[in-house]
Amino acid sequence: MIAAMMAVVMSARAEESKAKVDFAYEAGAEVVSAYLWRGLYNGGFSFQPTASIGFDAKDQDIQFRVGAWASFGASDWQFRHNLPYTEDFNPNTYFIPEIDLMASIRLWGATLGVTHYYYFGGQPFFSKLEEGGSQTEVQIGYDLGNVLEDMNFYINWYTMVAGGDCYYTQDAEGNDVAHRAWSSYIEIGYTLDLPLDMSLGFQVGMTPWKSLYTDYEGKFAVNNISARFGKTWTVGDDVCDIELFALGCINTYDIRKDNLFVDAAGDNKLGAAQKLNGCIGLGFWF
Repeated sequence: MIAAMMAVVMSARAEESKAKVDFAYEAGAEVVSAYLWRGLYNGGFSFQPTASIGFDAKDQDIQFRVGAWASFGASDWQFRHNLPYTEDFNPNTYFIPEIDLMASIRLWGATLGVTHYYYFGGQPFFSKLEEGGSQTEVQIGYDLGNVLEDMNFYINWYTMVAGGDCYYTQDAEGNDVAHRAWSSYIEIGYTLDLPLDMSLGFQVGMTPWKSLYTDYEGKFAVNNISARFGKTWTVGDDVCDIELFALGCINTYDIRKDNLFVDAAGDNKLGAAQKLNGCIGLGFWF
């Protein structure tokens, strides 16, 4: 549906203004010391490649993209010792592969997108609905830089619409009843361009109601305040860009002294169990 909408809009606009429609592609990868996502700790040392293709009508600020992103990493890179091995996994360390398929359309600063998350290890750690190891999410957002030059400010709303995302209540007979949570995440961000090809980005993320970001408890919550500092180098005549970056985040939902740091590996550390997180990473883009 998104592809059909994009074809119609781009065809009409290109015909109207004789704008040139260009093929676009991007590929790259990041190596990170920890996989952090929306205030949640998803794993330790990880390799995260991505690729996308699409079309641009730059004169009309229209873009269409389809692509994939993946993460291959360990539950934690600080292995615990003297723990029993089970048939399901070794709690000292185990891998959590993930592949996301994405499609998006951008029209004059507004973005509409869909992402399908697939977890090869079965259910994601935060899921409580037995529908296999996948989730589907829709996104709507707006980039204010489209109307105010050099204003690198954006807002995005994401909502899970299918897959493992629910909470349980009990009926009069005491049976569990699953309710789709429609877990949603709102992110507001601003990026400051610094000299010497450096940048500093700030993000505030919140969930408007009971959701996976609060372990299906509570209501509205601010669950991610983060900052990312990066330095970029361009290799050759725009052959590729290399970025060295550091990311720090704090999950302010239900924060207490005993959960600011969780000195454990594997599942005990995943999700929002540990409130203060950080990582360093190296990315390259073609």
